[in-house]
Amino acid sequence: MCGIVGYVGSREASGILLDGLRRVEYRGYDSAGLAILGGSGLKIRRRVGKVADLAALVAEQPVLGTVGVGHTRWATHGRPSDANAHPHADCMGSLAVVHNGILENYGELKERLVASGHRFRSETDTEVLAHLLETHWAHARGDLVEAVRAALGEVRGAYAVAVLAVAAPDRIVAAKHGAGSVVVGLGRGETFLASDIPALLPLTRDVVILEDAEVALLTRDGVSVTRLDGTPVSHPSTRITWDVELAQRGGYPHFMLKEIFEQPRAVRDTFTGRLDLEEGQVVLPDAGLDAVLPGRLRRVVLVACGTSYHAALVGRYAVERLAGLPADVDLASEFRYRDLALDRETLVVALSQSGETADTLGAVRAARERGAPVIGITNVVGSALAREATGLLYTHAGPEIGVASTKTFLATLTAVYLLGVALGRARGHLTGVDARKRLEELVEIPELVAATLRCEPRVRVIARGLLRAQSLLYLGRGVHYPIALEGALKLKELSYSHAEGYAGGEMKHGPIALVGEGYPVVALVPRDATYDRMLANIEEVRARGALVIAVGHEGDAEVARHTDHVLPVPAAADLLTPLLSALPLQLLAYHLASLRGHDVDQPRNLAKSVTVE
Repeated sequence: MCGIVGYVGSREASGILLDGLRRVEYRGYDSAGLAILGGSGLKIRRRVGKVADLAALVAEQPVLGTVGVGHTRWATHGRPSDANAHPHADCMGSLAVVHNGILENYGELKERLVASGHRFRSETDTEVLAHLLETHWAHARGDLVEAVRAALGEVRGAYAVAVLAVAAPDRIVAAKHGAGSVVVGLGRGETFLASDIPALLPLTRDVVILEDAEVALLTRDGVSVTRLDGTPVSHPSTRITWDVELAQRGGYPHFMLKEIFEQPRAVRDTFTGRLDLEEGQVVLPDAGLDAVLPGRLRRVVLVACGTSYHAALVGRYAVERLAGLPADVDLASEFRYRDLALDRETLVVALSQSGETADTLGAVRAARERGAPVIGITNVVGSALAREATGLLYTHAGPEIGVASTKTFLATLTAVYLLGVALGRARGHLTGVDARKRLEELVEIPELVAATLRCEPRVRVIARGLLRAQSLLYLGRGVHYPIALEGALKLKELSYSHAEGYAGGEMKHGPIALVGEGYPVVALVPRDATYDRMLANIEEVRARGALVIAVGHEGDAEVARHTDHVLPVPAAADLLTPLLSALPLQLLAYHLASLRGHDVDQPRNLAKSVTVE
């Protein structure tokens, strides 16, 4: 949620900031603004709506200067409005602050500040920071870093902040604690700031990623980092290898469609360099499996939210089958509210495409407090999950700009499959021959993904026939039940239609009441152990007049006889078929939303990274 960008250098800042804000639009927002320091002091421009609306305002009312910060806001405290948009200033207009996160004690701080004469102009919790900085400025003796430290010492909650001050015109101070990432980009004679790496890709590949309770001082000569208590921190820079073209639309009408068609590469890149086919081994040097002592593990618990939760549900089948371990799956947002029975013999696997999901990070901390080893699966180098977990498995999907996850979902499915094979080999549950066969099946998947995507024209036709549908039912069994959940989620996120994903066996326990003449039902019917029961489910909804869209294996005449439409997928190993079955459902959600004229890449009310609880 929300996005921060910043620039210190010799170029005009406004164009760089606006471009950076466009590159973090996918995080989700309702207003945007920027603050720039120049010869005429501190100037702020804010506008509810899109970054394009802010750019129009800046074109009408230009701001000149070579130091500045920008922000996209997703409303938490106060409705979307020009007044509530960031940046926020102090009473004198001498400093400005942008903020991601939530300040838990802002109410009591605001009461105290108002009583002492401070004038508030917004409904936000963020404005409290601006006035706190104002109160600490005199004691800081012109040291902006010291003022920021002092102000943050009074707040409780999660924050990522960036601050400018007229009295310190050549610098930006940034800090973070538990609210998304803060990335500093290093250039020649200029330094950049962003909440996400894609915003920096056209500007630099060398970055420093702040950890919790750290403060960064940015000047055109680089960055220095300290802890909140003033202790210096040495941060080596990280080289980002993502291709800048991956963060461009490349001729596609939307990022989401481009990212759907990038999935063969995303799957291949996630397993490339990790397979020893000759020995039937998966090489995961950063996962820390040696420290976990797989032979002593009693069970695995997978925790995640949203689409990553659906990947975890598929991962449960992979872990149980390939590693021979009992596996549980928990919503990270509910995990901490249980009486957790965790210990060193329970492996926790935390999945988060951004690595910044607040609930997932909370689950990781709860697991570590109980001594459980934690493997994080994430797509973002240097993310909070990468730092919090005891072991790490990066996916290599590249930057994903569309808010609705697609290629990171398939990359995550690939990663949990790799983990299942690695655990199975380490525990002796899989022989070398067995593992080699499993890995050879995985190597075929990118080509099969590409073949499956050829169904797109057929999906577009089906989507056109669903334009008036207000509700859909998705059915699956076994390892395809999570894909039914994921298909329904994608449709809800993008088309704003009601959709429910159900296990096929549960349909008669309530959901069948929804089904009537013409009601759309999407059924996942692979040729596996669930096949006959899924055909029976299809007959039950057809008897009530349902319009049935099946995702089934190519050439399956039996499925074709029982349904109105078939979206074919190639035959593959049953644990890997979900990587194919998910694709037509992604395309269906995309085309239905596009035909309805929705903002596919930035659906309403949603954010790419949910960094607050």
